[in-house]
Amino acid sequence: MNILDKIVKDKRIEVNLRKGLIPLSQLEASVLFDRDSVSLAHALRNSRTGIIAEHKRRSPSKSVINQDLNVQDVAKGYEQAGVCGMSVLTDGKYFGGSLDDLLLARAAVKMPLLRKEFIIDTYQIIEAKAYGADVILLIAAILSKAEIKRFSELAKSLGLDVLLEVHNEEELHKSIMPSLDMLGVNNRNLKTFEVSLETSKELSEIIPDDFVKVSESGISSIEAIKELRPYGYQGFLIGENFMKTGNPGTGATEFINALN
Repeated sequence: MNILDKIVKDKRIEVNLRKGLIPLSQLEASVLFDRDSVSLAHALRNSRTGIIAEHKRRSPSKSVINQDLNVQDVAKGYEQAGVCGMSVLTDGKYFGGSLDDLLLARAAVKMPLLRKEFIIDTYQIIEAKAYGADVILLIAAILSKAEIKRFSELAKSLGLDVLLEVHNEEELHKSIMPSLDMLGVNNRNLKTFEVSLETSKELSEIIPDDFVKVSESGISSIEAIKELRPYGYQGFLIGENFMKTGNPGTGATEFINALN
């Protein structure tokens, strides 16, 4: 069983538990549920940098990245740096995140927020909306084509943007549908954890231009972004690079200034 299978197995138990604790009607009554979302796809299309900065305390591949920072400070720092949006990890067991992180970030900033989560149930999409997310992540490796369709269409009906993540050509082919806004290529091999930008380059040719192309994982330098731009990428997800510093906002500001 690889790490992704483990995470999904635990996630099913967790979601079933949460469904028992908080009914859908309570989520839909949330004060944030009727809020107008801000489009990340639109922000990326109109940006010179395309940076999506991440709040991530730890990960299965890196263990602890940074446990000391306050999520509101990180969010404000990122917004001041001029990033296009912020990715907030809400998985507790493997990444040390929570839905409260999303709420706190939402209270602090106006920019688009992506709920970075292993979504396996429509309940989590309603939850994302109720906690202030503007965008959800769907991971092709853990979903069937029918689930991708159902989940993305529900998200669109709620006014949320959808970023779909793929790792290879097979996942990409089963995923392309009009209810997606962004296609993200994860450069990390989930079985070996090795990272290669070649994945983004190879898949770029078969991603239709209707979608905003996003490259994820292993982007830690200005060079990597400059290398990927000619392949049509408009979004770049950067997590550990900023989070492993004492001040992610400053790190993002310096990175964006150097990029420009």
